[in-house]
Amino acid sequence: MKRAVFPGSFDPITWGHVDILRRGLKLFDEVIIAIGVNAEKQSMWSLADRQGFIQEVFKDEPRIVVKTYDGLTADFCKMEKASFILRGLRNSLDFSYEKSIAQTNKTLSGVESIFIISSPGASHISSTIVRDIARNGGDYSKLVPFKVN
Repeated sequence: MKRAVFPGSFDPITWGHVDILRRGLKLFDEVIIAIGVNAEKQSMWSLADRQGFIQEVFKDEPRIVVKTYDGLTADFCKMEKASFILRGLRNSLDFSYEKSIAQTNKTLSGVESIFIISSPGASHISSTIVRDIARNGGDYSKLVPFKVN
């Protein structure tokens, strides 16, 4: 079974994430959406809310599993017997950042990173932008799979 981990904070999940996940399912038998828990990072939505949003979006897709983790993503991959990390790339800045992490994960644990380029209609979307719009009372409904509030 080809299993991949798609790690992130998903604060909140966006159409960009959904784009990468749907396309990743063409490559993998199972994708674990791994919500990273970082006690030092202040999230806008609670962990339970983020899990709920993701489970609602993919309720009809049995090949997607939602889990939480803390620590190194490579260690989580080993624990879950996942040989791949799935990552989305919106632009060259994402690539520069992700490349070093991917090379380190491969060196330390043998986990391969697979990059999928964002679709043109989703490449401008990020959770950071959604949070900024939400904090300022704006309408971010076109950027997320459903209204998160």
